[in-house]
Amino acid sequence: MQLASHELHDLTELAMGCYNTIGCMAGFINQAQDPELKEILTRQFPFHVADYNLKVEFIQSQTTPDVNKFQPDQQVRKLPGFTNGTVPLQTGKPRTEVQTHTDREIATAYLLNQKSSAKNYGAASVECANPDLRHFLENAFLNSNRHAYEMWQYMVKKGYYPLMPAPQESTQAIAEFFQPVPVQ
Repeated sequence: MQLASHELHDLTELAMGCYNTIGCMAGFINQAQDPELKEILTRQFPFHVADYNLKVEFIQSQTTPDVNKFQPDQQVRKLPGFTNGTVPLQTGKPRTEVQTHTDREIATAYLLNQKSSAKNYGAASVECANPDLRHFLENAFLNSNRHAYEMWQYMVKKGYYPLMPAPQESTQAIAEFFQPVPVQ
């Protein structure tokens, strides 16, 4: 299919991101020790393969691919609350010599990968002229966004990511700063 030059460039970069995600996830699934982490990665993996394959089809096909072949994953809610972690934070520091990754390293790498992917999909979709490609990129954004959210919740639950309420003093000061606009 005919793509605009910026769409081809964006698709190339996004496909390279998927290439990286798939390769890293394949290794992470084999290295994960925590059954919950392994289950999350294993369940999410096929979505990344489908995403990558549809990008390849957009690049290679002479016709518009069926964008409905790729639907984003469902949003998963696991935390009992959204302002407090459930366990004490686990202190840690980056290792400088690594043969295999720890569960924390795997979760961190995957979370950052998905956060970056979501931002890249969002930026590409708002610049996209082709409505079918735009729809696919919006779904890919939702998928990465939801995968990042699930991994973030896993990390909070394990004490690998801080979650705490904003200080009441800050909340009050900002609440007083903004005033609503009267509806006419």
